[in-house]
Amino acid sequence: MHKRVLIISGPTGCGESTLTNEIVKRFPIFKRLVAATTRSMRIGEQEAIDYYFLSEEKFKDEIINKNIIEHTYVKNRGVYYGSYKPDLDKKIVGGFNIIANPDIVGTKYFKENYNATTIFIKPDLIENIRKRILNREPSITEEELADRLVNAATEIKNEMSYYDFIVTNKQDMLEEAVNEIVEILKTEGFKLS
Repeated sequence: MHKRVLIISGPTGCGESTLTNEIVKRFPIFKRLVAATTRSMRIGEQEAIDYYFLSEEKFKDEIINKNIIEHTYVKNRGVYYGSYKPDLDKKIVGGFNIIANPDIVGTKYFKENYNATTIFIKPDLIENIRKRILNREPSITEEELADRLVNAATEIKNEMSYYDFIVTNKQDMLEEAVNEIVEILKTEGFKLS
């Protein structure tokens, strides 16, 4: 039996989305799970490609209807994120492997319910997270940036041990991290074509 679900996760700005996109590009049998969120759409984002953007009321209805199978409320940002089951089911039925990018709550859920392989993406330096966040969101306030950096340090310290593998995403060394993930996929028994 081949593995079907891969978790690539880590603190905000660690590069998990970039690494996920690289794996999807190289191995078309992989599809990214599109999560649901109550946050506002950023410039350049698209509905059902980047996220399913839901109102808080709709998000809560989807939890009740069991369409959001795990979720987290990010208190300091006032937003919900969750795994959207209709997207997951559609891709699994289509024969694809899934890559999801949840937080620790989702990671534990997918490990327990889908036998997921879990990879924690660790930055080489917290300063590189600062640069990536500022690059992505130039209008972010200093206070919000400081909160995110504290959260990132806390996640690295408290959550890394829950993952099967740790991959360090060094600044300007993306290829190295991608190759490390590809080796993990091979040893974990994922179908790559």
